Amino acid sequence: MKEIYWHLPGFTYFFYLNQVIIRMMKDHPDYFREGYRIGSVYGTFPGAIWNGGRAVFGMTTKGDMEKIISTYNRMGVPVRFTWTNYLIEEKHLTDTYCNLIMSIADNGMNQVLVSTDILENYLREHYPRFKYLSSTTKRITSLDALGEELKRDYMLVVLDYDLNHDEEALKALEPQANRIEILVDEICFPGCPRRKEHYREESLRQITFDKGDPFPCPNRTTMPGFAECMKRPAFIAADEVQDYVSRGFTNFKLVGRGLPVGMVKDSYMYYLVRKEYQQKARKLMDETLEKLSGAKKKG
Repeated sequence: MKEIYWHLPGFTYFFYLNQVIIRMMKDHPDYFREGYRIGSVYGTFPGAIWNGGRAVFGMTTKGDMEKIISTYNRMGVPVRFTWTNYLIEEKHLTDTYCNLIMSIADNGMNQVLVSTDILENYLREHYPRFKYLSSTTKRITSLDALGEELKRDYMLVVLDYDLNHDEEALKALEPQANRIEILVDEICFPGCPRRKEHYREESLRQITFDKGDPFPCPNRTTMPGFAECMKRPAFIAADEVQDYVSRGFTNFKLVGRGLPVGMVKDSYMYYLVRKEYQQKARKLMDETLEKLSGAKKKG
């Protein structure tokens, strides 16, 4: 049976939700689609200036970092850091907070998403035991450029979601499909002319600790729910995933950073859980989260 790996968002913000879904997959495998596994949990610790894609403000203590990383790793799930800030310069490489995060997670199990050579080169030199992945924030949409990217030493290359339904690109990628990761439920629209500008703006906010005003996205005026997400052109339906698996693609990513927890729950149920068990699984998930929340307040 072919194993299919799902990469979940927000290892910090959705810490309890992700724990619950991972444990449910082990305790109630009959609830879940056959062969599905959690391949990683991605994101950042708040306030890390190397983070990109979505700015996340705040701070996490060393003790909490150790707890979060070890919790996932003990469950057999790698933590994947989104070190994709476009604006990293030489002066940022010795950042104490980010290097502390890397040193805590440096056990040979965890992963890093990269998008700039300056940070990637530094990380590979100082933290060679991590597995490195090419981020979708690079916006690689030509087949020639993708071919060159796949020649590099990456565990996975995350496909630009503009290509999710591009038959020519998918066919060309089949020989190396096991090294491609596909973002199945992106909320943005393909071909957005301001996407790279948006990534750069988020990088600036992260590196300057300046939240600023919301980015004036031309495609979104309100926070979408999962039902709206399903209408977006890049969306890959749950029943379509097997079509990609049959072509050799086995790594799939779910969005969620900066999105409401309800939407993330909906995506987990929709993609991971068999239709006939979704109501039962949702009830169990919510009950378990409520118990965890109660225990946290008492503690």
